[in-house]
Amino acid sequence: MDRDIHTIDDVLKLLDGLFAPEADRWTADGAAWWDGFYADRGKPVPFFAAKPDENLVSYGERGLLTPGRALDIGCGPGRNALHLASLGFDVDAVDLSPAALDWAAGRAEEAGADVRFHQGDVFVLTQTALTGPYDLVYDSGCFHHLPPHRRISYLALLDRVLAPGGHYALTCFAAGENGMGSELSDAEFYRRAGLHGGLAYDADALRRIFAGLTELELRRMRDEKNGSPLFGEPFLWTALFHRPVLSPAHRQDLGEGA
Repeated sequence: MDRDIHTIDDVLKLLDGLFAPEADRWTADGAAWWDGFYADRGKPVPFFAAKPDENLVSYGERGLLTPGRALDIGCGPGRNALHLASLGFDVDAVDLSPAALDWAAGRAEEAGADVRFHQGDVFVLTQTALTGPYDLVYDSGCFHHLPPHRRISYLALLDRVLAPGGHYALTCFAAGENGMGSELSDAEFYRRAGLHGGLAYDADALRRIFAGLTELELRRMRDEKNGSPLFGEPFLWTALFHRPVLSPAHRQDLGEGA
């Protein structure tokens, strides 16, 4: 008799298993799919180009980020990790795909950039090797590939590794006019056993999910044309949040001591 559900992790893994195997883009088993995606480097995929996100560049130019330790989640071929290194960040970059990381490592060597690339499941790695604290957690295109129940894991990850006073930045599929991604309800993804290319979000949903952080900016990504040195697609949200620093009195209220 199977009665093995004892913990939240057990429940999350059970929900993972409700999706068809070919829908998996978020566990270690999804690495093969992403390897296939990155196999042809000549495909006309906009984010294959070695261009950092326009919003990330903007944060640096406006002095919104101070160099420190950075974690790049779902780094792909490393375009944003290399930019963070150029700003003086000490960068750990994670991806499921060995093929993507091989490409990223080659770019880093060519640029003379010092980035540590890690292959694996970021939820596992941030409980073992990459425990932080990080002054910046950056996610360009990973969050919207997670099934709804894995938002719990994601928020727990941020709680574990994001330093008090640190920043969290996100780009993800936007819902609505000129948006991208599926606008099905959370429940419907489980009924259909797939994620339909990724989940779209509206601004209110992002504000609810990340309500524990302070919003600094939430806007559509600017459209960057082919000749631009920056990546920008208006079907994406860009967001920058700040994790408040708790006062000593507040920490005592939470039982964390002085």
